[in-house]
Amino acid sequence: MRRFLDRLYLASGAVGALFVALICVLMIAQSVLREFGVRTGAVNDLVAWSCAAASFFAMAHAFKHGDFVRVTLLLEAVPARWRRTLEIACLAIGTVCVGYLAWWANKFTYESYMFHEMAQGLLPIPIWIPQASFALGSLLLLVAVADELIIVLRGGKPSYVVAVEERHAKGDFSSDV
Repeated sequence: MRRFLDRLYLASGAVGALFVALICVLMIAQSVLREFGVRTGAVNDLVAWSCAAASFFAMAHAFKHGDFVRVTLLLEAVPARWRRTLEIACLAIGTVCVGYLAWWANKFTYESYMFHEMAQGLLPIPIWIPQASFALGSLLLLVAVADELIIVLRGGKPSYVVAVEERHAKGDFSSDV
């Protein structure tokens, strides 16, 4: 199961990276095509949806690899027993909050699908298609946060802490800036 989850997080990060590359290609193509007088207004819609997809698909991967902003000032000031308790409390609250986000994101996307809602921009497609990245990305983040909660409840060290410690051991403090 661990291998499957790690591959899932890696795949979600890769999909997020592909959307970032798509944004780059679309923006360059739009710039070039404008020089030739080609109308490219719908590209703005695609770029906006790709930004959302890049963000939400990358969240699970970023969370698991310690790339989310964490305020550790309090955690570093308390004894190890309290640190673990606070970590569990934060992960439990995070699981509930992300679960709430995932519930409503998926409900919202499903309602758009059921009502045959169309995008309002220059590219009239069913809006549930770009919303699906929000729905799926929020579910992936929920799995990642719940996974961390289970790891810590079982007595393990959070993956994001391990990832940061490994970077520090290599002399990479760029994530601390």
